[in-house]
Amino acid sequence: MSPLLKRIPSDQELPAKADVVVIGGGIIGASAAFFLAERGLSVALVEKGYIGGEQSSRNWGWCRRQNRDERELPLSGISMQAWDQFAAKIEEDVGFRQCGLFYATDNPQQLAEWEQWLDLARQFNVNTKMLTAREAHDRIPAQGRRWLGGVHSVDDGKGEPAIAAPTIANGARKFGATIHQECAARGLDIVNGAVAGIITEKGIIRSQTVLNAGGAWTSLFCRQYGVQFPQASVRQTAIRTRPTTNLGEAIYTPECSLTRRLDGSYTLAVSGRATLDITPQGLRYARWFMPMFLKRLKAVQIGVSKSTFHGPEALASWNKDTLSPFEKIRVLDPKPSRRTIAAILKGVTEQFPALAGIEIADSWGAYVDCTPDAVPVISASVHVKGLYLAAGGSGHGFGIGPGIGRLAADLVANDRPCVDPTPFRLSRFFDGSRVEVGGL
Repeated sequence: MSPLLKRIPSDQELPAKADVVVIGGGIIGASAAFFLAERGLSVALVEKGYIGGEQSSRNWGWCRRQNRDERELPLSGISMQAWDQFAAKIEEDVGFRQCGLFYATDNPQQLAEWEQWLDLARQFNVNTKMLTAREAHDRIPAQGRRWLGGVHSVDDGKGEPAIAAPTIANGARKFGATIHQECAARGLDIVNGAVAGIITEKGIIRSQTVLNAGGAWTSLFCRQYGVQFPQASVRQTAIRTRPTTNLGEAIYTPECSLTRRLDGSYTLAVSGRATLDITPQGLRYARWFMPMFLKRLKAVQIGVSKSTFHGPEALASWNKDTLSPFEKIRVLDPKPSRRTIAAILKGVTEQFPALAGIEIADSWGAYVDCTPDAVPVISASVHVKGLYLAAGGSGHGFGIGPGIGRLAADLVANDRPCVDPTPFRLSRFFDGSRVEVGGL
């Protein structure tokens, strides 16, 4: 079942030309379109399904700097500023609340990792505080647990996945962008190695610049043009309760996470629990992902599903005049895992008796697109002039999505980058750089 999502209308007419065409209406594509349109460029945002329909509406909603990889910390600061400013710029609520996040654990290794991260936090002025065992119990009083300690990330917060991407996309439209849903991008029109336009199922848009923010579909689209983007997707499951007792805004424990939504319901999930399907694309890029697999294999199960034969990681070929894979699957909507749902409910109700008997409003599966080092790619393509990529959120793309979109917009517009783009270059996977797996 798909999660709740605000639906917005599409513009009726496909523009004949645009300064920039953005592929993909998730949080990254919507944010990039917003920041490009805000600076006066003509922008067309094309989406094969509907805005926010895939991972951008299927996540926890956490917007954080806490526990970020060092490479992402400057970008996460840009993201938090953007989240805080969207409502005033758009004159509409995107659901962001600076509520602080609370973590608790009885795992000494995890606690030591959080304490070690404090050194990094100080370097980047992240407002975070270690909690003693008593403080952790006061903030997250869980039955049968003896917390060793925890973390309070004071300035972090949460967004509302049901409304964020569509509202930001509408904000881009206020600055002149056009939005085209159920309008798959089939391919590029390339002249002398440079982008001259984009071919959609509804016609051609002339443009010399295309930003591919297609989430899990990004690598498949780029492969047509010899652009290698090592990308793998894992399947995850989450559930949403009906409005219930208020236990706090955003809570993490080793067995579950709870995020209170604007209507008083909770999104419930288990951190790190996922399934990696065996796919042709996965086999193609297996050696790039080996360090990540070795680091996280205990948390990831190997499986086989329809994605092995259909979807963004399957074998596919098409031409610009025929139905593309992007039209065959408008929205990636995998079935949720019953086993994971049971684990989530067990972890929640055993620790928080007040939620015993909670009603599930809906549950859903999702594909989280990852890079080999769990750091996004925000980069120009060296193979096709005018083609840019912004994808690979690796499980934390919602919170950092506005920052990814802002940096992508800077690169596309040839403006001064808001942060150093070097860590996010696509070429890092091919230039002999060591793959260092970041944190989640």
